[in-house]
Amino acid sequence: MASVARPLSHEQETTAGSVTPLIAPGHTYRSITEKISGVVLSGDVPTGWFVGIAFTLVLLGSLGISATVLLIIGTGIWGINIPVGWGFAIINFVWWIGIGHAGTLISAILHLLNQQWRTSINRFAEAMTLFAVMCAGMFPLLHTGRPWLAAYWLFPYPSTMGVWPQFRSPLIWDVFAVSTYFTVSLLFWYVGLIPDLATMRDRAKSKASQVIYGMAAMGWRGSALHWQRYEVAYLLLAGLSTPLVVSVHSIVSFDFAVSLIPGWHTTIFPPYFVAGAVYAGFAMVLTLGIPMRAMFHLQDFITMRHIDNMAKVMLATGLFVAYGYAIEAFTSLVYTTNPYEHFMMINRMFGPYGWAYWMLVLTNILIPQLLWFRRCRRSIGLLFFISMSINVGMWLERFVIVVVSLHRDFMPGAWGMYIPTIWDFGLFIGTIGFFVFMMLLFVRGLPAISIAEIRHLLFEKKHEEKHHTEEAAA
Repeated sequence: MASVARPLSHEQETTAGSVTPLIAPGHTYRSITEKISGVVLSGDVPTGWFVGIAFTLVLLGSLGISATVLLIIGTGIWGINIPVGWGFAIINFVWWIGIGHAGTLISAILHLLNQQWRTSINRFAEAMTLFAVMCAGMFPLLHTGRPWLAAYWLFPYPSTMGVWPQFRSPLIWDVFAVSTYFTVSLLFWYVGLIPDLATMRDRAKSKASQVIYGMAAMGWRGSALHWQRYEVAYLLLAGLSTPLVVSVHSIVSFDFAVSLIPGWHTTIFPPYFVAGAVYAGFAMVLTLGIPMRAMFHLQDFITMRHIDNMAKVMLATGLFVAYGYAIEAFTSLVYTTNPYEHFMMINRMFGPYGWAYWMLVLTNILIPQLLWFRRCRRSIGLLFFISMSINVGMWLERFVIVVVSLHRDFMPGAWGMYIPTIWDFGLFIGTIGFFVFMMLLFVRGLPAISIAEIRHLLFEKKHEEKHHTEEAAA
């Protein structure tokens, strides 16, 4: 009979300090498998899950209506104008791409660095990456106004008319970078799932579930040869994914940095955007992971040690972002002799959209400084508030970069204000609904935590304990 694990209480977790285990004491291989697979296979579905599904379906309706009206009437229903030709669509595109970065960093880079604390959150973060990139991809597609007439020009298919994409444009680079990122992330996520899909196949009760999970498991039997090939494939995909973390958002930043518009034309954008993407991604992992942890009682596997480590990564990347803001301000106000750059920063701080800049400073720089304190990093409620603050702050950052840099350009006679319409908000809120809806389906359909990796972690823990015992006896 399997022993019953006794989860750590919140008080025990918060007082245990750095020795907080990655797995709650008392677990066996069997109890790990039953606990994680039971989230999917058991019929005990939390009420909160149904409430979340109902709410996200309403938001999906907003997405459907907004996209339909857009395709019928055109982009004129948005608030874009002259000179603000880029609005919510590009803001939201960059925001969603940034959110998708945490999954690849947690899975690939931390795997290569042999960071064991990634094991309980990597699967969840990888799924988040895929759904975030899906949301991001909607906006450039819809921004063309008539995708069936314009979108295919982004791909280098043979053209008898001799019309080809402009390969010197970073907008074309985006197509290749984001599509490659999505493809590699999907493969990485799926390869990591294969051992768990076989476990689900073997534990499923209904014939339909056995067939579906069995086909997805691709004949996995857990032999030594299977594990050897799996580990090689997983390591290779981790190596391929790692440079994508840097390259994708660097290329997205080139959409702005290669232009001559004040506020965009700056060499700090690539590293600044990458740091901001990881910052936003970890904030979203916590925003979704904290409720999921409570809803499905996964405190045994997503312990305070995981949450504390994610908070530390957010603090580190947040300091990079703050440094980027400081360099932007210093370069524009002190270092440059370009009067347009100087005016841009003054307008950003004290112009009509000055409220957005200072809200950005508050939510992205000042509030996250609470993460310096261990008590704050281990307060679930406060950490959820900080992660939500960062989500808002990173969206405001993109708003300031896109809109505030455009609405007052070189010619005062062409200045104008950007006011988003109900259709801008409807499309954005709809993608949030799609993202959360897909996450809720994922949690109920597939193991949100890697069973195989948690079992391997338990094996290493027992081996280490045995080694310490032998050393003490000697």
